[in-house]
Amino acid sequence: MNRARAKQILHEYTKSESLRNHALAVEACVAAYARKFGEDEEKWAATALLHDFDYEIHPNAPDHPMKGSEILAGLGVSEEIRRAILSHANYSGVLRESRLEKALFACDELAGFITAVTLVRPSKSLAEVEPASVKKKMKDKAFARSVSREDIVGGAADLGVDLDEHIRFCIDAMRERAAELGLGGG
Repeated sequence: MNRARAKQILHEYTKSESLRNHALAVEACVAAYARKFGEDEEKWAATALLHDFDYEIHPNAPDHPMKGSEILAGLGVSEEIRRAILSHANYSGVLRESRLEKALFACDELAGFITAVTLVRPSKSLAEVEPASVKKKMKDKAFARSVSREDIVGGAADLGVDLDEHIRFCIDAMRERAAELGLGGG
């Protein structure tokens, strides 16, 4: 499984531009961690791209990501990637053990939250988003209420990174692809 094939699967099953952009944002963060840790960037990128590929057809737990994993198995996606995708859902019963599993979980909610913070800025540009503004919005329980702050904090801890550094790292990773993510401003 490589990035190109994963992106093809994502586009086949996911029609929502915002959900596709979420997959790309998570991919930016996870792939950056793969580079940082000296891991297989293609595999990590593919995993991130596929983590919510089935959300439109299976929007409810526990169908997502369990039924999606079955689809991926039928497409020949490795058990390692499917396991990581299953582990990103706390209710799946699949414990996060590998660094890939921990990175996917740590980046998923945070990438979505950084996107939300960016989109409420007048410029809609990641260039103007700083860790302090993300942390401030995390304290506002009414803002992006569906995003689990506990998962953001716990994900960073499980990955073994400082929360502030994790937020900065993900902002920087997403900035590199801001235009592709629809977060370049304007």
